[in-house]
Amino acid sequence: MATQRILDFFATRRPEGPCLVVDLDVVRDNYLGFARAMPDTRIFYAVKANPAPEILSLLADLGSSFDTASVPEIEMALTAGATPDRISYGNTIKKERDIARAYALGVDLFAVDSIAEVEKIARAAPGVRVFCRILTDGKGAEWPLSRKFGCSVVMAEEVLMRAHVLGLKAYGVSFHVGSQQTRFKSWDEALKQAAQIFRSLGERGIALSMVNLGGGFPARYLKPVPGVRNYAQAIRTSLGKHFGNAIPETIIEPGRGMVGDAGAIKAEVVLVAKKDESDRHRWVYLDIGKFGGLAETLEEAIRYPILTDRDGDEKAPCVIAGPTCDSADVLYEKTAYDLPVTLTVGDEVLIDKAGAYTTTYASVAFNGFAPLKSYVI
Repeated sequence: MATQRILDFFATRRPEGPCLVVDLDVVRDNYLGFARAMPDTRIFYAVKANPAPEILSLLADLGSSFDTASVPEIEMALTAGATPDRISYGNTIKKERDIARAYALGVDLFAVDSIAEVEKIARAAPGVRVFCRILTDGKGAEWPLSRKFGCSVVMAEEVLMRAHVLGLKAYGVSFHVGSQQTRFKSWDEALKQAAQIFRSLGERGIALSMVNLGGGFPARYLKPVPGVRNYAQAIRTSLGKHFGNAIPETIIEPGRGMVGDAGAIKAEVVLVAKKDESDRHRWVYLDIGKFGGLAETLEEAIRYPILTDRDGDEKAPCVIAGPTCDSADVLYEKTAYDLPVTLTVGDEVLIDKAGAYTTTYASVAFNGFAPLKSYVI
């Protein structure tokens, strides 16, 4: 349930149109929760999850580092108070001029997953540290990651060898087990592969130092999820199992787990209708949809809690859709949502746990609709 501070904001400010409100107290608690559960692991907040300046400044003050995907995100982190040694350029797909710009700004840590990327970095940012991302299957994740990022274990070894030959620091291995991951074994399987790369490179005289455990730590939507301490314990066990006494430096890149449950979106019912009198399901159209910030409802992967002032009334299944003139702008149809039968035009709904990957996914002006407004309290 949204915090009382968020509910009070909506009740007193009455902002027009759909908007996101994020409670910084929740972000602070989440950061401290990660720090307590994993005291020997550096936290690199995934800026792409929600780059609101207030969030970045809070996390910088708390001591967080930052995982960035572009030069603008690097500049945001620096503006928020982070020093370059607390920034990772974690995108494996970078223009050479962007690598050069990041290097000029003092960034010294870069992600790679191909020899071609290593060669760009060697030219534009000589001597920096690189870590190679390996593929994972995403099993157990609600938002699995595709084969777009990462490479095989065998190729990772060659990528890191090439980095070494070109004068870069072959620093470590990274992976991402998929967003909203509830399967501890996914980290165990990835750490087994990482340890294999460490051993292979060690036999060639290259000592790797770091494992980037990635993100994947979940926010609670409709189903219970394990707590951060459960993940921390499982990861510690796997590190000991695969690395023995030679535990490497570790970092994590929480995004959703840091800000997902810190925000809620206020939306309005625009229309309630049926396609035929015989239809079992109503269609409920909101003033926000896939193009307004709810892109993660694609394939109904992320199922947000939806709350109304009429939740004490009888409920029935309905299809939920957005307001645009695009037939793809349907949020939930395969698995219908139970909403009050009394829900009507003009009613407000609360889309809870929406602090991550909403403002950054909102279109600029698709169909003329304004981008999702955001407030941080």
